[in-house]
Amino acid sequence: MTEVPGALTRLMEELGRLPGIGPKTAQRLSFYLLRTPRDSVERLAGALVELKARIRFCEQCFFIAEGDRCAICLSPRRDRSILCVVEEPLDVLAIERTGEYHGVYHVLQGAISPIDGIGPGELKIAELVARLRREPVAEVILATDPDMEGEATASYLAEQLEPLGVRTSRLAHGLPVGGELEYADELTLARAFSGRQAF
Repeated sequence: MTEVPGALTRLMEELGRLPGIGPKTAQRLSFYLLRTPRDSVERLAGALVELKARIRFCEQCFFIAEGDRCAICLSPRRDRSILCVVEEPLDVLAIERTGEYHGVYHVLQGAISPIDGIGPGELKIAELVARLRREPVAEVILATDPDMEGEATASYLAEQLEPLGVRTSRLAHGLPVGGELEYADELTLARAFSGRQAF
């Protein structure tokens, strides 16, 4: 069996730790980087170092920021009476792309998942409750994923927020635009019926 040089093995191992990268993909990426010109690899390495040096999580909402607060929290144009709770920073980017929401956010940094050892204590739930006690928020929108973990997280949050007297809503779930009824699962169809609106 051919011995792979240590530096290449270490790179494959590190790439393999990234989400969605299996051993074969890590191997392909490693050999791609080996063939790539040195200046391109140095730019990539520099971008990774700069990411860790300059980007952090906002101290208020836990979205991404270059300083203590993110651009959304610093913006005077955002409606601070509406707070949208999401699981991950990528969810903020998805909602922002719609151009429909103009409130502020709170990023939980995950969802409750006992099978993965993630309970409420591992998420930014205590920070959310503390934030709602000190800020005049009229409505909290629970925008967690419509999967088992997201539903469990939304239910837990609704329980925790009830004593605060803040109006709590949940994003509507239903059929995707362009989807066909025959391919929808029962839960999606049930939610589409319960969340129907006047035409």
